[in-house]
Amino acid sequence: MIFDNRICELGEGAFWHPIRRQVFWFDILGKKLHSVEDGEARTWSFVELVSAAGWVSRDILLIAGERDLFLFDLETEEIESLAELEADDPGTRSNDGRADRQGGFWIGTMGKRGGNDPGRGSIWRWYRGEMRRLFSGLTIPNSICFTPDGKFAHFSDTLTHRIMRVALDAHGWPVGAPEVFVDLSAEGILPDGATVDAEGNLWNAQWGAGRVACYGPDGRFLRAVAMGATQTSCPAFGGEGMATLFCTTAHEGMDVAARAADPEAGKTFAVQGIGRGLPEPQVIL
Repeated sequence: MIFDNRICELGEGAFWHPIRRQVFWFDILGKKLHSVEDGEARTWSFVELVSAAGWVSRDILLIAGERDLFLFDLETEEIESLAELEADDPGTRSNDGRADRQGGFWIGTMGKRGGNDPGRGSIWRWYRGEMRRLFSGLTIPNSICFTPDGKFAHFSDTLTHRIMRVALDAHGWPVGAPEVFVDLSAEGILPDGATVDAEGNLWNAQWGAGRVACYGPDGRFLRAVAMGATQTSCPAFGGEGMATLFCTTAHEGMDVAARAADPEAGKTFAVQGIGRGLPEPQVIL
């Protein structure tokens, strides 16, 4: 079940690159991008916090950092800034993000003190040269993912215990007000990263619950898959036939006793045969 033993302080941003056929994920607080290529571990280090990415071509990723979205060449490690992201506020950073079906890229921002920075976060979208703030007043934006037909987006503000859904127009911009898709407040469950499978089911990593839970297109709970660490953070389908569910975890905020009780915290996990995902859309420049 353990896919990779490298320990992330805060694993996030898992996604499968359909051309390179490899999974990528971030350690936000470690300022690293990880992958496994031809059976060998690869790591890229950055000078700033990095959290999520989409693919532009075989070698070029669009990466969300603290201050901007930038293009990164996996082979030469060259960086080209694409758009500012709250560059005037050193107290915020990027968090969860994902490419949408129309070729845009959604990214959440949040205060670097997490829950101690209430209302400081936003969700932004970059699309064909335009950077637009979609939602503000959030604390920890997460669960960004899209229905297979591209007509709806999902997201959460983790501390509200709710996953939201909002309609999108033909170009992928939100239309109308978001509505509650899944309400986890009764259980006190914290929704983190999410992805949608080929059947339109939403798979949500649930921070502190040690699981990835699956909800049908109508928001109905279908099943939960246990992971080997408590702080599950971001799922992504990939592998042969898109039939492997990868999931990052974290050991952020754990003291010595908590880490001893949760020895696999921060590792990246993989479970096969529980669903089939969709290829991540290409980000169109």
